[in-house]
Amino acid sequence: MSILTEEPTLNSSELNTDGEDSTPSQVLMIEDIQKLLPHRYPFLLVDRIIDFVPNKSATGIKNVTFNEPFFQGHFPERPIMPGVLIVEAMAQVGGIVLRHLPGMENQLSLFAGIDKVRFRRPVVPGDRLTITTELLVSRKRFGKMHGRAEVDGQLACEGELMFSLVNL
Repeated sequence: MSILTEEPTLNSSELNTDGEDSTPSQVLMIEDIQKLLPHRYPFLLVDRIIDFVPNKSATGIKNVTFNEPFFQGHFPERPIMPGVLIVEAMAQVGGIVLRHLPGMENQLSLFAGIDKVRFRRPVVPGDRLTITTELLVSRKRFGKMHGRAEVDGQLACEGELMFSLVNL
């Protein structure tokens, strides 16, 4: 159990990675996410994973606050979350999926490219960004995911993210 919630939390060794759809939804709190991703404040852009299907998909939450460092310059009079950071948040949620693929224990996933990215609405302080990524292709050193970010059910951004894998 997390100290802050009644929801059970899991560490990476507890996650079922057999790829079966019968697995109940799995929740990861910030402590769990920090064990899986190398990112840290102010660049860790995922607060919680609310749904995880091993080897397939993940859905995460980013609570966007006025205190985010990027709002100091983007833009002081009308703060808007930079689109590239929304894409990075999608990549970080995708990183949770990648960390559980077979053979990923000593691998780091790096951005290799983005395709078909479109921004549909601004993300502003007070928004709760819901980010879903789905693994489309996974090969030995390369893969592709589809990412989608929404606020209150409205599409904010979507696109395809390519990644390459390197040894740690």
